[in-house]
This record gives sequence, C-alpha cells and structure tokens, in this order.
Amino acid sequence: MKLILLGAPGAGKGTQAEILAQKLGVPSISTGNILRAAVKNGTPVGLLAKSFMDAGALVPDDVTIGVFKERMEDPDCRNGYILDGMPRTLPQARALDENGIEIDCALSIEISDQEIIDRMGGRRFCPECGATYHIVSAPPKEEGVCDRCGKPLEIRRDDEPETVKNRLKVYHAETEPLLGHYAERKKLLTVDNQPTIEATTRVICETLGIK
Repeated sequence: MKLILLGAPGAGKGTQAEILAQKLGVPSISTGNILRAAVKNGTPVGLLAKSFMDAGALVPDDVTIGVFKERMEDPDCRNGYILDGMPRTLPQARALDENGIEIDCALSIEISDQEIIDRMGGRRFCPECGATYHIVSAPPKEEGVCDRCGKPLEIRRDDEPETVKNRLKVYHAETEPLLGHYAERKKLLTVDNQPTIEATTRVICETLGIK
C-alpha cells in the first residue's frame, strides 16, 4: 500500500504511520525526521531548513522534494510506503504526480485547532536518539527521561504555543487544500481523531480495510 497521512501538525500522523508501517510491512517515511536529521548533522540542506523549522514555517518545496526523492530510492520502498508530512503543499503533490509516484490513498485525521494546541504542549523528544513522547498519552517510564537512552527529554521549539498557532495558520493556508486535490482524484478518506492512540488506529484500520 502506498499511503499518505494528512492532518494538522500534532494530529498524530507520525504515531499512526509507525503503527501502520508495522502492520503493513512497509516503511514509514517522515520528511520531518529526515530534515531534523539533516539539521542535526549540519548538512547544507539542514542548515537551509533550520530557520524555517524554528519559526514553524514550511520548508521550501525544492528542499523537501529533494530529500524525499533520495529516500524513495532506497530498496525498502519498492513494495509500498507510508508518507508522513509529504506532500505538504499543492506544488509538492503535483511534483509527486509528475515524478510518477503513485498513491493509493490519502487519509486525513480530522482534529480541531484547540485540541492540537493542548496536545502539542505535552509533547517531548529526546535530542540524542530522536524518540518522542507525550506526557499524557505516551509518557516515558521515568518523567523527563528517555526510555531508550536515558537522556533528558526536551520540548521542541516548534511545539511552543505561539509557534503551534503559527503552524496551524500555515497548515490551513498551505496544506489543507490537499484535501480537495485528493478528493478530486477519488483518493481521499477521512477519520475523526479519537481519545486514545489505540482508538484512532482502530478507526483508521477499519477505514482502510486493514485487519
């Protein structure tokens, strides 16, 4: 299955992508993680992307598409993939089409802006290994400490309230139009966000026909 997960920042796309990837046996490809790795490694594309990411703005399309195309050349993408955070704009979606990258379905997780603001305020990440947590829905075993490597957890700058509001504004202006793009192609499905990760996974699997 070649699947795109859509939804506002903080809707749970990354978490659901990881779960679905295991169920389907295909890789979950997060452009955000790829870009953050580039930032951490100090690559030219990482330095270019950093100023946009820190402000909660979208990384330019040419940078995002370049990183994505490199990842798609890996052998594990031959039998399908799940895209999280790509495409984020109509030009990116058209670029996928123009490059002959087929998509079976675009699934949107629907959630209100206020829920997003409340949710993202509780997110934490490990700057050492990249593991992510949430103080309510997916807390670490020990408060403030990464389960994997024992390093102190941090709040990403782009999870701070004012940055989240800006990210939502950008989402509604730049990314939300993708719903119409895929609806026109009869490839859009939507699910309502649920109170728990497990419940959201359940409705996604029911919608996609996954057991």
